[in-house]
Amino acid sequence: MTQDLRESLDLAIGAARLAGAALAEKGDAFQGVNSEVGRDIKLAADNAAEALILNHLRASSDLPIWAEEEGWVKGDGNRFWVVDPLDGSSNYNRDFPLCAVSIALVDGRKPILGVVYDFSRDEIFAGAVGLGATLNNKPMRVSDIGERSKATLMTGFPVRADFSDEALSAMARDFASWKKIRMIGTAALAAAYVSAGRADCYREQGSMLYDIAAGCALVEAAGGKVVLSEGPIDQPLNVTAWNGRFDV
Repeated sequence: MTQDLRESLDLAIGAARLAGAALAEKGDAFQGVNSEVGRDIKLAADNAAEALILNHLRASSDLPIWAEEEGWVKGDGNRFWVVDPLDGSSNYNRDFPLCAVSIALVDGRKPILGVVYDFSRDEIFAGAVGLGATLNNKPMRVSDIGERSKATLMTGFPVRADFSDEALSAMARDFASWKKIRMIGTAALAAAYVSAGRADCYREQGSMLYDIAAGCALVEAAGGKVVLSEGPIDQPLNVTAWNGRFDV
């Protein structure tokens, strides 16, 4: 089992690097906006990067794949890959250098392996539950901060966010209990920062599994804890991924 996870991790790292390099180069296939509805934006880059990832994974793995753009890709096995080829598409479109390739392996409802590649900074966060986690091949761990009042919370507003006065008031009250709040426009990278000890908690409501699976696996692999809400995994979920040192 351990060897299988190591091989899967190497495969995911290779796919993430391949797509990340192409995204950084921004060739012709990566130019243009395919659609823009409400707060959501879909770029040609999303599809082009996803095609590279899917081809790379399918060349060496028979596992099913759930990809953000293509949906479910059939395969054999109880585990499945989850792919977000470009998390932070709006940032990418505006040349705001906070975006990432996100690839995870999920077993049932549990993310067990994750790779998040910040191609702008050439930082690759990689890990699997039971194997540990690394940042550019160096071991990484969650922080040891033990109080919310001293902790940094990573969060955001998904496309499906509730902007009612009640919801925003509840959020403001919660924010007041943290030392710092950070929103960077990419769930995958936000959770990866928690796994590396750069922040202490990532929490968001209404995220899709492909946004958060890799980051959640990284946090747990790096010694933290993860809680996902109940419900169908192909529907919006609430997620908390933190260092496990305080109550959330």
